[in-house]
Amino acid sequence: MQKIRLRYAKRGRLRFTSHRDIARAVERALRRAGVPMAYSQGFSPHPKISWIGAAPTGVASEAEYVEIQLVEAVDPARLAAVLDQALPPDLDILEAVTAGPGGLAERMEASRWRVELPGVSAATLRTAVGLLLAEEHVEVERLTKDGRKLIDARPAVIRAEVLDSADLPADSPDAVGIDMSGAAPSCGILLVVVRQTTPAVRPDDVLSALRVVAALEPPVPAKATRMAQGRLDDDGVLSDPLALDRAAAAG
Repeated sequence: MQKIRLRYAKRGRLRFTSHRDIARAVERALRRAGVPMAYSQGFSPHPKISWIGAAPTGVASEAEYVEIQLVEAVDPARLAAVLDQALPPDLDILEAVTAGPGGLAERMEASRWRVELPGVSAATLRTAVGLLLAEEHVEVERLTKDGRKLIDARPAVIRAEVLDSADLPADSPDAVGIDMSGAAPSCGILLVVVRQTTPAVRPDDVLSALRVVAALEPPVPAKATRMAQGRLDDDGVLSDPLALDRAAAAG
């Protein structure tokens, strides 16, 4: 049996697709690609697939992770290529590695988000972020299936910086998925590292916190993209969660 860990992206219109539909699309792609999946035992066997902290509906991501179990060894790079061909557009396999020792979920301490705010200048956004970081606690209201709930969004925010989209180099990793043609007016871009707590603090909660502390109201909906997940170092920088697996495979 072999375990493969995959990093995939959810882009474009697929950001509005639920995780359940993403999971179904991946399962269909695995069957179409002829991947030798391992299955659970029992009356209704299911392919052995473990999803790691899926992004919420409505946001894009360049750093989603899933682990699959196979009944025979395959070349991870070849698997990534054939599976990517079987998936719908905007659902892209970025990397596949053989799983090394240790669990993948325990390596996910925080996420790095890019939030584009059309109609909000970088200067206005920078002022609002400064006010947020100056606070120790900022309660925001979230609508859940059990009704409205207050959560403290501030402690989960590890670090935040603001860029102007006009100043973002086209070859920067933070520019992935942004239209850099220059046709759209510049806007403020929030890069924020958020600890993965319980309950989880999402990008819209951070925006709600900015509304509380600075009355920031974007004229059009913001666009959030998860750029990375991983463990936090002492400087609030995320490590690559697949680095240990690559090292084990090379060693």
